[in-house]
Amino acid sequence: MFGFPTIGSFRDFYAFEQHVKTCRAQRGLGMVPQWYEVPVFYFSNPAAIVGDGVPIHAPLGCKELDYELELAAIVGTEATNLPADDSAMECIAGFAILNDWSARDLQRIEMAVGLGPAKGKDFATSLGPRLVPFAELQHCYRNGRLHLEMVARVNGTETSRGNAGTMHWTWPQLLARASSDAALKPGDVIGSGTVGTGCILELTPEKVGGWLRPGDVVELEIERLGVLRTPIIERPA
Repeated sequence: MFGFPTIGSFRDFYAFEQHVKTCRAQRGLGMVPQWYEVPVFYFSNPAAIVGDGVPIHAPLGCKELDYELELAAIVGTEATNLPADDSAMECIAGFAILNDWSARDLQRIEMAVGLGPAKGKDFATSLGPRLVPFAELQHCYRNGRLHLEMVARVNGTETSRGNAGTMHWTWPQLLARASSDAALKPGDVIGSGTVGTGCILELTPEKVGGWLRPGDVVELEIERLGVLRTPIIERPA
């Protein structure tokens, strides 16, 4: 994908405060103080990453399929122990749109154990439609963030809208954390986490017509990065 070697790793962060705060409030929970101490990520399945236009289906047992509107940085140069300043961005080849698909009912069970999501996430991740070099986005980059409008649509109807510039944590901070005592390799994917309002879980299914179903088409659009389009299909028998 994008002319890189096979993607070796996929780290997805949790960098937007609005998303975290709203989802926790729906469960009657306040913010975890540690969230403000260090940017946290989970590892997902690089073998399940697919491109623009590739259909996906819910995994076995899932009845609550959700999209997640995210931004992804693609590593271009190997780096370890990066500083949390703008010089860290030198290792980034460019950015693309990321849809971190979620099986919310499976994820809910897994998260109760405390190890983070696994089967609720590893079945599919969409990335595309193209890699936009960071050099072409420099004028949108301020204070460690890319200020780009982000929109999600389901069957042509807008469901989510936010801006990548609202990240609490900066890209250099994410890169410093990801590379601490670990090498980032060319082709590795670093996800931003979901922008505020950027998923059905946060919006609530009651307000957007329910969870995703076969026959739906999800489009994620980010300013200057294009549109990532994904049809939802039935799970093969």
